[in-house]
Amino acid sequence: MSALQIVAVVVCLGVTAVAVALLVKTVNHFLATFRLGQPEDRGDDKGARTRTLLREFLGHTRMSRLPVVAIAHWFTMVSFGVLFFTLLNAFGQLFAPDFVLPVIGHFFLYEWVTDFFAFAGFISILVLMAIRQKNHPRSAAGEDGRRSRFFGSTWWQAYYVELTILGVTLCIGLLRALEWTLARKTGTGMDTALHFPLTGWIGNFFTGLSIGAIENLIVVIAAIKIIISFAWMITIALQPTMGVAWHRFLAFFNIFFKRHADGRTSLGELQPIRVGGEVLDFENVDELDEDAALGVGKVEDFTWKGLLDFTTCTECGRCQSQCPAWNTDKPLSPKLLVMTLRDHAYAKSPWLLASEEVRKGGIDSAEGFSDATKGAVATEQLVGETGYDIRHPLTAYNPHGPDAVIDEDVLWSCTTCGACVEQCPVDIEHVDAIVDMRRYKNLIESAFPAELNGLFKNLEKNSNPWGLAPRLRMDWAKDLPFEVKQVGQDVEDLSEVDYLFWVGCAGAYEDRAKKTTRAVAELLDTAGVSFAVLGDGEACTGDSARRAGNEFLFQMLAQQNVETLNEVGATKIVVTCAHCFNTIKNEYPQLGGQYEVLHHTQLLNRLVREKRLTPVARPGDASSAGTLTGAASTGAKVTYHDPCYLGRHNQVYAPPRELLQILPGVEYAEMERSKEKSFCCGAGGARMWMEEKLGTRINTNRTEEALATGAERIAVGCPFCKVMLSDGLNAAIQDGKATDAVEVVDVAQMLLAAVRRSDGDGGSAETRTPEPQPDPEPAPVA
Repeated sequence: MSALQIVAVVVCLGVTAVAVALLVKTVNHFLATFRLGQPEDRGDDKGARTRTLLREFLGHTRMSRLPVVAIAHWFTMVSFGVLFFTLLNAFGQLFAPDFVLPVIGHFFLYEWVTDFFAFAGFISILVLMAIRQKNHPRSAAGEDGRRSRFFGSTWWQAYYVELTILGVTLCIGLLRALEWTLARKTGTGMDTALHFPLTGWIGNFFTGLSIGAIENLIVVIAAIKIIISFAWMITIALQPTMGVAWHRFLAFFNIFFKRHADGRTSLGELQPIRVGGEVLDFENVDELDEDAALGVGKVEDFTWKGLLDFTTCTECGRCQSQCPAWNTDKPLSPKLLVMTLRDHAYAKSPWLLASEEVRKGGIDSAEGFSDATKGAVATEQLVGETGYDIRHPLTAYNPHGPDAVIDEDVLWSCTTCGACVEQCPVDIEHVDAIVDMRRYKNLIESAFPAELNGLFKNLEKNSNPWGLAPRLRMDWAKDLPFEVKQVGQDVEDLSEVDYLFWVGCAGAYEDRAKKTTRAVAELLDTAGVSFAVLGDGEACTGDSARRAGNEFLFQMLAQQNVETLNEVGATKIVVTCAHCFNTIKNEYPQLGGQYEVLHHTQLLNRLVREKRLTPVARPGDASSAGTLTGAASTGAKVTYHDPCYLGRHNQVYAPPRELLQILPGVEYAEMERSKEKSFCCGAGGARMWMEEKLGTRINTNRTEEALATGAERIAVGCPFCKVMLSDGLNAAIQDGKATDAVEVVDVAQMLLAAVRRSDGDGGSAETRTPEPQPDPEPAPVA
């Protein structure tokens, strides 16, 4: 061995030893930190979880929202694994420049794969670097470029990872080229396109060198490759919060342990409160220990999966770019929230992992702890007042204290729309974390926005958000030309009808929503579908209470409803409210309520496909369509707003669109942000009942997008959305951005207008036998 080789071997083996030792230490620290979290069982159906992992990993299904990024990331990711063998080969080349791996070293398929992924990895990382620069905050909209999804990300870490990958792929390409040159010089016969299909041509640049010079170059570049690789390993070992690097290892575990083994997005139902890993039994809540945490008040109150979530965050900002709160200049960024919880957890974990003897003396007298740890431990609140500057949202996040870690405005700005969870490529469950922190603020500290006081009192007293008398729940049915049956009065139980029609609080009390309720009732009657309602037997489903963190109130309402539904034999339920739909369908099973739940657009779409309802005409205006029953003009052009709790949370996208697209004489226009990327109306997460004081209004933002399509009708499928977009439309009309000709209507109202034909003198509409129409394209009920 030459002196060069000896130096290279000593340096590389030394760096490798240090890197491996530090990496093992950090992995052990990860495991110890995760164990600080509360227990939670995520190990069911390992076969399905493995299939989900392989599908998301190899198919990049979670990355596909940004196709160019997904393709570039896939090649970068795969090259990281495939090219690991070149690292092993580099160690051998330190000792012998012509070294190749035993068995596979000269196997042409291995060499083809190596060449291909060396080039693919090199090109792909350049693409990703260009995308990061294109989306840099310096050229993005908003104050300080906050519209960039990379706003607030840790830039030096991202640059370091990108340059590491770039350096490694360059070294691999050069090594392969030099191997070709050495083979040509020594006459081994391996210098052919069969063995060097993509890199052989580069070797022509080195043919003027001597064999000794080529061998020395191979040793030097192999050493550089090894040093780059293990310097990266040392760096990430010293930076456990470097999610942009660690996600390439931790993402596998985070995907495997996602909420649903079958791979469904972790939306829909909220997770119940757990104490010591067990679901809290509210009937025995008085038996709880005084120090039992209801929700999350300290970072160690999160489950181990929550801590794994935070650690896995790659700071890509997809969640941030889709968040309605962030896009309307509020302090909430799901990315910044997760990054702050991660940094706080790892700052605090050394103290939490210290012995009882060390902790007994208090953090102030303890030695050997960093300032970050001391600050994190001394911080009294996870969520509280930070005194942040609204113009500088980063000041709302203080992972190391000394004030609260996260400002309360961050927590209460969330609409729980689920855009963050849907977009996250590594399956972080942001909404569950936010609601758990809200639960603690509500149940333990009684600290929540003042507007929610009225909501909670109304729900407790009269079982509806408006506090109106239960006897008024049937007012919506007055003057309908048919009888609306009530369970207990007109029918003994629900076995006598096809469906229970769950009217909901908005559908019963809110004037705009009543029109939807009446339209659905008339359509069901026209189609010959028998149904009954509970009348004053209904209570609020508790959606807003639960998402505001008042789990006790939700349990009271939900248990009351489940008991009622089970008593009357409910099996099939149709609802008009997306929030009622989600709660009854996904959350009531947690309390023993198992039902087949359909959104009204699903059932109506089925009835249209079965020819039990047929759109026959487009009325000229709302008056001739019969406003008494809630029908509305279809308009010449219509767009559709996806309710978050119908779309993202439950994947119901097709039925409402199919209903709108089959309406005669109607042009359908899709908004830019639609389906999975739909923008929230601003009402979810109990925001319906809170004033929007920060930034701009979410409903205004969404309404302006709808108006930009040129649509005369903005169709919705949820009463919350109808209220918010109607208010947004009224504001736009006042500002001169829209005319009175534009309306916000429910899909059912538009269908009713098309199913009915006005009479000759322009009076009220009459139902008529529909004329045969072409079959709509068949589509399953979502």
